[in-house]
Amino acid sequence: MAEREISQAVIGRLPRYFRYLGELKDRGVERISSQELSGMMHVTASQIRQDLNHFGGFGQQGYGYNVEYLYQEIGRILGLDKTHHLIIIGAGHLGQALANYMNFQRRGFIFTGIFDINPAIIGRRIRGIEVRPMEEMTAFIRQNNVDIAVLTIPKSEAVSVAKKLTDGGIKAIWNFAHVDLDVPEGVQVENVHLSDSLMRLSYMIGRYESQKE
Repeated sequence: MAEREISQAVIGRLPRYFRYLGELKDRGVERISSQELSGMMHVTASQIRQDLNHFGGFGQQGYGYNVEYLYQEIGRILGLDKTHHLIIIGAGHLGQALANYMNFQRRGFIFTGIFDINPAIIGRRIRGIEVRPMEEMTAFIRQNNVDIAVLTIPKSEAVSVAKKLTDGGIKAIWNFAHVDLDVPEGVQVENVHLSDSLMRLSYMIGRYESQKE
């Protein structure tokens, strides 16, 4: 299939499809229609079919979707058929919480290193991984085939650290720092602004309340 641009909205829905299909698979469900999936996910059946048609469709008229096959194919599209090695920059509360979240490893995201500048934290072990000083970061990336870095540090440090990461060969950054990063072409950045999510939630509360009046 020829390469074509897929919208970020479609890509953003793929992990949800993957999660719901995984739950269906665990329950022993073998096939499902777009209408049934629509009822579970609160996404229209038409939208589901359109989204999946970007990647080949996968369904059969009158049969629906084979749950196991579609689960595997979406996982492949998301790159979950490969193992990704991650490091965390910042061993504070958020960094430790992410390191201890076991579901990442089930999806093939393996935390291999944690780095910090605080002498009081360096040398501690978080889920068996020793917190290392920042000076060792670049060499560690190259020696351990690390492709993703997780930034959980203050925004004042994030830009300079991001440059060191990309210079060291990092391919992608999961950015929890509240700053936009300027990275070389080909390096992927996923920004996670927790306060933005709360503000969107606040907006939805206000909108709902105003509609009730």
